[in-house]
Amino acid sequence: MAVQYGAFMEKFLLQPSSPSDQLPLTGLTFAVKDIFDMDGHVTGFGNPEWLRTHPPANHTAPTVSTILRGGATCIGRTIMDEMAYSINGENFHYGTPQNPCASDRVPGGSSSGSAVAVGANLVDFSLGTDTGGSVRVPASYCGILGFRPSHGAVSTSGVVPMAQSFDTVGWFARDPVVFKKVGLLLLQQPEVEHQKPTQVLIAEDCFKLSSIPSERLTQAFVNSVKKLFGGHLIKQVNLGNYVEEKVPSLKQFMIEGNAGNEHSIPSLAALARSLQLLQRYEFKINHEEWVRTYNPHLGPGISERVSEAMRATDENIDLCHSIKIELRRALAALLEVLYLSRMLHDFGVLAIPTVPGPPPKLNTDVSELHDFRAKAFSLLSIAGVSGFCQVSIPLRLYNGLPVSISLVANHGSDGFLLNVVHSLYNTLEEEVKASF
Repeated sequence: MAVQYGAFMEKFLLQPSSPSDQLPLTGLTFAVKDIFDMDGHVTGFGNPEWLRTHPPANHTAPTVSTILRGGATCIGRTIMDEMAYSINGENFHYGTPQNPCASDRVPGGSSSGSAVAVGANLVDFSLGTDTGGSVRVPASYCGILGFRPSHGAVSTSGVVPMAQSFDTVGWFARDPVVFKKVGLLLLQQPEVEHQKPTQVLIAEDCFKLSSIPSERLTQAFVNSVKKLFGGHLIKQVNLGNYVEEKVPSLKQFMIEGNAGNEHSIPSLAALARSLQLLQRYEFKINHEEWVRTYNPHLGPGISERVSEAMRATDENIDLCHSIKIELRRALAALLEVLYLSRMLHDFGVLAIPTVPGPPPKLNTDVSELHDFRAKAFSLLSIAGVSGFCQVSIPLRLYNGLPVSISLVANHGSDGFLLNVVHSLYNTLEEEVKASF
């Protein structure tokens, strides 16, 4: 009997409006997270009370329409974490989609069903959203490709907002060719000549946050870069020290939130704290009226986070916006390369772990995940706060569990990053197989 992965909230068949063999996604199937409006369907946002209290959408989100016009067939909407407020992938009401790589582990969220549908070969690709990690985390946990685009690069119209300062529409795929085709369509960018990286930075301090040996995460990647682009491009950096020096507005968050934590990178932990503060504030603006009107029954973890968001104030919000500006400027400078003493090129790539380890076990108590989540958000906030684009690339299994590496590129360099993944992927797979 076929395994039922529990990825779908609702199954249906939505064909391309104008089928043609000439369209880039012809013959491909996809699924959509239950956060995107689709004409005639109620957007459920991961919660049955939300589903009950909202009318059907009278239009389809532009991103979904773009994919349909590209020739792909939609086969349904996928389960997500309630109100997009978790990176675990467990849904108290609808059940947890089964991780296709490790059935006793969480699939990652909040785009859990979308990642599982791809990882389990139920569709060719899928759409999700990523505010604090909701594409990158499930991509890593399910052993597939996942892309968080530059903030603002893909339309979020027709998508239930979580926190607009960080909300992005991302996508998943198993195959790098499909992954790139979907990306170029969503980004509305033409195919361009491959631009090789001008430098590849390895954030050595970030890899020390992972429970997986740094060599296991970086060796195959470094070997692949040497083969394809040349070893002279690779540099080791201490990202935490750099951010601490170049983002002065972080100082207050570091003093308040990070003293005495020997298992963190203080500046990145402060970065995560600033993201979560602004996220809570914007979530409250978006959803306070509904939460207070209906007092919905929310699952463990979600209930506490929503309650905390309802208590958010505008204190330090301006500081959070300053941090976003300073970090984007600082990371752009880090990735730039001076060429012929005068021309600046920003085709640098920063390598970090996507998450600090393999997916946690199902039904793990929230309190036991505190350190893991803190490290995860330190890593996830790098692209989240800067608005840079990030891709999670699978590195097969370690001790029977999926692991990944992430590449981060400058805001607006999404097409370049897609090309880097496309160029690297096959060589990286070969190196992983040869090394492990």
